[in-house]
Formats: sequence, structure tokens, C-alpha cells
Amino acid sequence: MANVNPHYRKLQAGFLFPEIEMRTRAFLENNPNVSVMRLGIGNTTEPLTPTVVAGLHEGVDLLARPETYSGYGDEQGAQALREALAQRYENYGVALDIEEIFISDGAKPDSANIQSIFRQDNAVALQDPGYPVYVDSNVIGGRTGGGADGQYEGLVYMPCTEDNQFFPALPGRKVDLIYLCSPNNPTGAAATLGQLKTFVDYAREHRAVIIFDAAYAVFISDRRLPRTIYEVEGAKECAIEISSFSKEAGFTGVRLGWTVVPKALVCEDAAPGELNNLWLRRQTTMFNGASNIVQQGGLAILSEQGQKESQELVGYYMANAKTIRQGLEGLGITCYGGDNAPYVWMKTPGGMPSWAFFDKVLDECHVEGTPGSGFGPSGEGYFRLSAFGHREDIERAVQSIQDNLTL
Repeated sequence: MANVNPHYRKLQAGFLFPEIEMRTRAFLENNPNVSVMRLGIGNTTEPLTPTVVAGLHEGVDLLARPETYSGYGDEQGAQALREALAQRYENYGVALDIEEIFISDGAKPDSANIQSIFRQDNAVALQDPGYPVYVDSNVIGGRTGGGADGQYEGLVYMPCTEDNQFFPALPGRKVDLIYLCSPNNPTGAAATLGQLKTFVDYAREHRAVIIFDAAYAVFISDRRLPRTIYEVEGAKECAIEISSFSKEAGFTGVRLGWTVVPKALVCEDAAPGELNNLWLRRQTTMFNGASNIVQQGGLAILSEQGQKESQELVGYYMANAKTIRQGLEGLGITCYGGDNAPYVWMKTPGGMPSWAFFDKVLDECHVEGTPGSGFGPSGEGYFRLSAFGHREDIERAVQSIQDNLTL
């Protein structure tokens, strides 16, 4: 007799973004003549740049000729792409072996799958608020008890609040896996080298592993801030880094990312090299590699011209973020983020519950945002607005908030 994985039944409500979509769709059904301006889900809107499009076309053309056709590729990723990524890290002052870089179909799948190489009884600590996949993948993996009010028994929540500038204190007890994201989604806060060092020192002392999400690193404008955790001395011994081309180059639907598992990485029962081998074993068992075509697009992103165009795209979205933040602050609303990340994290007026504020902004302004409580208990009382959008739509949404939101 077949039985379901009981841990799926612990998952609370729907995943955050499908829930937003369901509520917005219901609103539109009741208000068929209304157009909703979507600043909720962090989905890119601007077209792929010319160099990237040419790279993707080259990928297709290579498959169209007998002499250049390729079938299955290296599950770890095309060597040329891994070499180009290693050069990016070299530009950050970090030396990586290409065998430490694993190409994937995006940061989200790797963020969910990476926990599978660790024991089920590992204690997990997470930034709160944080991207929901960190929590949900560990619930499915059986590392938690039941859940209620957005929290699960067994997880160690590390609050990120105004008082600590949205970067958490160290866990109050020994943990084994630590999820960090910088710049953070949803708060937009970017960690300093000193802040990351506190966690690296903790992880090395306790033989813990940091799972570091760097998907928004290219949005950091303050050059004093690290773009990779490996800028911290000793981080290769205790950290896995996950990143993506989704927001940098508009690859949200194209799908291409990477994960770095250093050979020096250790944990309580794994010597250097073993965790790298385990992730390789997992990928070669369950993944046939990213699309050959898409990897050609990735090479184009990392070319000199591709980087120039990508930075222009990043600048476009960051100008949107500035427009959002300035517009909200003009209403007297307290805001964070929007300077080193494409998200603006605002306090809900009067401490209004975040889902209630979602309904209020949707009803009064016809603007969709993301309730902070959907990212964890410490997100209650906050609301995230995304800078991913066409400039005119962003300006129209901000104007609608300024004109119609009752405070």
C-alpha cells in the first residue's frame, strides 16, 4: 500500500506567492474593470539584452549542426561556464577550483535540494524573515515538528528586526545548518564583512554549515560590502554558496544558477572533500544538467559586453527601487532596503497586520505587494514591494499609493 510523505502535510497554507496570486485573482473577479499593478512577486519584466539573446541563439545553432551537436552535457555544468564563474570570483579576490562550482537550473531548486545531503536530525537555524523555500524544504525533509502561526517546532528562528539592522544575532544554542541571505530577501539588508565573520567563526567552532544565498549580490552598490561569503577568511571550511542569473540578467524563466561547494568544506562527520563529492553524487543521480542552450546564454552574460548590459539592467531596477522608497517615505512611511537590493521593506502603518495591509493596498490603490508575515514571524507588521517592473508601471503604482492610500 502506498503512503504519502507525512511531512508534506505539515506545510502551512499554500506557498506564499501562489496565495498572493489566488487573492489577487479573486479581487479581479470581483472588480473586472480594475487593473492591478503588481509589485509583489520578484519577477523580472525587462527583455533579455542583445548579447544574451545572441548567446542563446548560438546555443540553438550549435545544436542545429551535426558537427557541433551535443546531447547530455556534464551534470556539473559546461567547463567554459564554470571557468567564467571562477573568474568572477577571482575578481572578488576569491580563488575557486571549477570542480567546486555546480551549474543548475536556478538558485531556488538548489536552495531546496541542498538539505538532502545532511542528516535528518540536523538542527536548522534561519534568518527570520527569509525566503520561504528554506523553511518549507526542511519541513518536507522531516527536520521539524508541527507548525502553527507561521512557525514550526524544531527550527531556530533568528529574528531580523529594526533593532539589529535586519541582521540576526548568533543562534542561542548549537545548530548544524544555518541559512543566510545577503542581500536579504525580503528586507533588502546587505551584510557587512564583520557581520558575516561572526557566523563564519561560529560555524567553524561548531562544525556547522552555512547555506548562503547570494542571488542578489550583483545589486550591491556599496563596494565596502562583500558580494560572496568567501571574502570572509575561513568561509570555505564552513559555507556553501548558492546564486543565480535570474535577477541579474532576466533569467527568471530561462533558468540558470550555480552552487559552490568548496573541497575544504567540513562538518562534524565529513572530512574535506566529502560534502563536495556528496553534492556531485546527488546531482549526477537526480539532475541531468542545465540546458546546453541556456548555458551558452550564461557564457554571454559573463562576457565583457554581457556584464555591461546586465549592469545596465540592474541599474534600471535599482532606479525603480529608489522611486518606490522615495514615494513611500514622502507619505511618512518607514522604509528599508532599496539601496543594495531590489526590494523595499516598509513598516505597515499603525502596526497593521501584513495580510490586512495587503488587502487594503489592493483595494484602495490596486497595487499588489507581499505581506511580510509570509516570510516568517518577524515579518509581521511589514510589507515588501518589488522593484521589478516596467518604469511606467512602477511610477503609476507609486502615484496610486500616494493618491489613494488612507493612513
